Amino acid sequence: MTDEQPRGVLLGEVEVLRVVEWSGPFAPAGELVPTAPREEWERNRAWLAPDHWEPGSDRAVMALQCWVLRSNGRTIVVDPGVGDGRERPGSPAFHHRRGDLPGRLEAAGVRPQDVDLVVNTHLHADHAGGNTTAAGEEWVPAFPNARYLLPAADDFHYGPRNGYARGLREDDRLLYEDSVAPLHRAGRVVLWDTVHRIDEHLTLEEAPGHTPGSSVLRLVSGDDRAVFVGDLLHSPVQILDSARNSCFCLDPELAAASRRRILERAADERELLVPAHFGGAGAVEVRREGSRFVPRAWGVAGTGR
Repeated sequence: MTDEQPRGVLLGEVEVLRVVEWSGPFAPAGELVPTAPREEWERNRAWLAPDHWEPGSDRAVMALQCWVLRSNGRTIVVDPGVGDGRERPGSPAFHHRRGDLPGRLEAAGVRPQDVDLVVNTHLHADHAGGNTTAAGEEWVPAFPNARYLLPAADDFHYGPRNGYARGLREDDRLLYEDSVAPLHRAGRVVLWDTVHRIDEHLTLEEAPGHTPGSSVLRLVSGDDRAVFVGDLLHSPVQILDSARNSCFCLDPELAAASRRRILERAADERELLVPAHFGGAGAVEVRREGSRFVPRAWGVAGTGR
């Protein structure tokens, strides 16, 4: 396990800060991306190890992290992590976790009261758990002055109207009740679908498949381009074959189509890809190689350029 200090860069007029809560070997590579054979990992060992794969244990290296954007005078937190002290019996790595992301944000100069917007790219435990904080016996918004931008399709799917994702996982109900419902009660939620423009530099776009409401956050400012893709990519081996889904994708066919579309645009427009869980530099540019894609340059939110 390694800890990293926050590093910020400027993309056009938008400041981008990466705040890492934890990074290290996480899931068995063959379980995380079931259709990526061990031979693929071995063939690309030179750049997959050690930042994205630990060959000895055959485990994917990942990070729990969030991104902070400062744009047009507003502070925006993207995917505020697992949260502390949560009941997640179906996810041992997140159950009763104490990662202190709020403390790391404050150390990086981001106070809860100064956050204007919180973006959940989708409503999974490691992206939306940090929406709230404990106040006695209650859960309340962790960023008291912020509006929370939530994909409407995920709010429906994981909320009570769809029976907490039709009751397939207890963790889904628990997440909604401790990290989403309190936001609704506080009147802090903005639900959106299709496309939502935040400001002249930032736009949310649907990219469904991983979850019904999975989305990406696109940054266009001056000559700089970036796209925060959430869990569209869990590992760089999915760049090499966009049809490869993680084991967490609810609709594999739709997830692969969304991934292909975003990779095509990233390659054609030289957008920096910023996945939620990549270790190492945390971001990558890609280029086309025939019908496939390959990493072109690595960097923390643009430093690879």
